[in-house]
Amino acid sequence: MLLTTSPLDVHAESEGKPRIGGGFIDTGVHVGADNWVPNPNTGEFSRAEPGTVSSDPNEYKYELQCHLGGGDFDTPCLARQLDCKDREDGAKGIPVMWLSRPRGVPGAVWTYHSGPTCFYDPKPEDLLPRIAADIQRQFQNLPVSAGKVTAQPSPNTLRGAETNFYAEAVEQQFDITMFGQQVHVVATPVQYTWNYGDGTVFGPQPSMGGALPQGRWGEKTRTSHAYASTGDFQVVLTTSFQGTYSVNSGPPLPIPGQGQFNAPPQGISVWRSLTRNYADDCNANPQGQGCPGAGASR
Repeated sequence: MLLTTSPLDVHAESEGKPRIGGGFIDTGVHVGADNWVPNPNTGEFSRAEPGTVSSDPNEYKYELQCHLGGGDFDTPCLARQLDCKDREDGAKGIPVMWLSRPRGVPGAVWTYHSGPTCFYDPKPEDLLPRIAADIQRQFQNLPVSAGKVTAQPSPNTLRGAETNFYAEAVEQQFDITMFGQQVHVVATPVQYTWNYGDGTVFGPQPSMGGALPQGRWGEKTRTSHAYASTGDFQVVLTTSFQGTYSVNSGPPLPIPGQGQFNAPPQGISVWRSLTRNYADDCNANPQGQGCPGAGASR
């Protein structure tokens, strides 16, 4: 499936002209063509006219700069790839590497010829490299929900006791438009980092935790935390998502790196527990410590 289609593409194919744009095929991404001739003066490549018989002993094709094959791109390379701006005549530019091999030699291997250089053509360009270069930024800007945070017990807990925190995060899907193309993004939660608000950070690690029955509150869990002092704290969960994207219903491609998203802060109040012995009860002494109306201490 082509990344871009237009009546010009169909018309060109009907005349037997080689198509320049890249597209999706079952084995991944196919780019380039095999009917190119270099200008002996400038070294720039252009399409050979239909029926042209070349005297050049080599044949040529281009590949997208930073393309590793299939749907994979070299992420560090994308950060420094050649910037091909659109020309004033409307021609679109893409960064490419030119390869060559001996013409008509069975099993000949494609080797580097020249580049990187900007390739321009008046037809719609293959936008996959632009999408690949920008998809991580787009992914981080999506409204991905990091998950709901729950504390047990809540909203109050005791100093020195284990407070169980757990998240509820799910896979999410988004449809966006990039460079005029329809891009489907799938975000899957893979790691969690807990900032408990008292200077303690746990993660990133793969467990989102889980709920405990009330009778087991206070037990230590994978994501629980025991506060050493009293006070009000804001617990922040950061969920790391791994993403994939597909262009125009093409095969899913991995998004480089991960996207980090924060859940809304969960407030927790940490109290202290005191044990005292009393000679009478609250019926006899309503103002005694620990009695209703006598106030509580933190």
